[in-house]
Amino acid sequence: MAERKLLVLFGSQTGTAQDTAERIGREAKRRHLRCRVEALDSCDVANLIHEPLVVFVCATTGQGDPPENMKMFWRFLFRKNLPASSLCQLDYAVLGLGDSSYPKFNFIAKKLHKRLLQLGGNPLLPVALGDDQHDLGPDAVVDPWLMALWDKILALYPLPAGLEIISPDVRLPPKYTLHYLPEDSPHPDGDLLQLTAPRGAPCELHPFAAPVVSNQRVTAQSHFQDVRLIEFDITGSGITFSAGDVVMVQPQNCPEDVRQFCQLLRLEPHRRFVLEPTEPGTPLPPLLPQPCSIQLLVTHYLDISCVPRRSFFELLASFSTNELEREKLQEFSSAQGQEELYSYCNRPRRTTLEALWDFPHTTCAIPADYLLDLIPRIRPRAFSIASSLLAHPQRMQILVAVVRYKTRLSKPRRGLCSTWLASLNPEQGDVRVPLWVKKGGMKFPADPAIPVIMIGPGTGVAPFRAAIQERVALGCRGNCLFFGCRHKSKDFYCQTEWEELVTKGLLTLFTAFSRDQEEKVYVQHRIQENARLLWELLSSGNAHVYLAG
Repeated sequence: MAERKLLVLFGSQTGTAQDTAERIGREAKRRHLRCRVEALDSCDVANLIHEPLVVFVCATTGQGDPPENMKMFWRFLFRKNLPASSLCQLDYAVLGLGDSSYPKFNFIAKKLHKRLLQLGGNPLLPVALGDDQHDLGPDAVVDPWLMALWDKILALYPLPAGLEIISPDVRLPPKYTLHYLPEDSPHPDGDLLQLTAPRGAPCELHPFAAPVVSNQRVTAQSHFQDVRLIEFDITGSGITFSAGDVVMVQPQNCPEDVRQFCQLLRLEPHRRFVLEPTEPGTPLPPLLPQPCSIQLLVTHYLDISCVPRRSFFELLASFSTNELEREKLQEFSSAQGQEELYSYCNRPRRTTLEALWDFPHTTCAIPADYLLDLIPRIRPRAFSIASSLLAHPQRMQILVAVVRYKTRLSKPRRGLCSTWLASLNPEQGDVRVPLWVKKGGMKFPADPAIPVIMIGPGTGVAPFRAAIQERVALGCRGNCLFFGCRHKSKDFYCQTEWEELVTKGLLTLFTAFSRDQEEKVYVQHRIQENARLLWELLSSGNAHVYLAG
């Protein structure tokens, strides 16, 4: 009989596709299938020809682009020289997650399905197009599609004699078990940032621990929005970048949240443990040192401030010994309870930590072994680099708007990364931030004669500050910037820098301060007023136009 194994591959930008892929992995285990769940770029594409059964779960980002962790796979799959029969042994199914308010709705899933078909693959089902805009979210499509998928798979790979599908009431074993070390075992101070020995350019698995040189507020104290210009020292990191590139920052939870979480779950922060995979061959989580302390795990790894997903409540319900709490958790994890869950979690942006507070009897019964199944890891955040190495050698600057807003919950919502960055004070000693650089989507012209029109209201001006610094250093003169904010006196970022360049004739600057007069004025009004100049630059100067928000 054919081996009963399934490979689930995902391309995920915000974690939704990964969450769905892991759900499929759990459902496969309930059907006694050997199952691996991996990001598309982590799997060796050449091995696809040996895989009998694969489910692809992929999101679409931006204007119909593949997510970051499937870009290499995407390039490989669309190589012209792949034979039309490459995947003739492959049974596959594609599940797309998208948003129908975008023109290229589920573009990646549709294109992937078509390409696998061209390469000889055999689709088990039509491509599924999950839609965020649906009242019940993507699950409205995903739930029935998965039921049909399991029917197909069990027809091809029947359950072995004497085995039943494991009931949803039975909790599956955790991915890892935590083995606590004796309290008195010697421990070298493990730290995330010590894992980053230089080996080539820094990347997600080997970030560079960059010292913070300065952290300066660039909005008036009286202004509602706190915006920071933060400078890092990247000496010796091997990092290079040009205008338009992006820096990825790995944030951490605030000490108070970590303390509350440990208290709620009755965890001892200083206890150290080693992780052991339940199934041989499961890789250990990247970036977690072995041994590791509970404090480090909760501070640097578990995303306790993210809005929890349906799968969180499903697993939480299985720990609950309190009938009332269990009923509510089961409702949140059912298809019928998704609107209720949306009102409880997504609309008010309730965090995982706050949800745990609401279910105290269940929370204190969570076994530590399940922490990594229950709570996703903290994802890195992307920032446009706001400086040029030509103007600031060995330095990198970013412009960060600190995220803080109100919902119906009494406590204001705060952005995890921006709040943490804003709290860092280099005057209080050596403060470091794990980071690495990625190529951005904006490329500025190499020809110094080509003028550049940049439209960057608010912190959208960040990549243009890098571009202008770079172009001025290279002697390019045709720099035209449209900048907009609320008040000239409160949030006109980099005002003196722009004014100096204007005086030297190196920059043409148009500003729109929307609240400084009766009627609101925005960058589009300034563009309209200067239509003739813009048309001249475009028609005879071949100008490039860039827009960032």
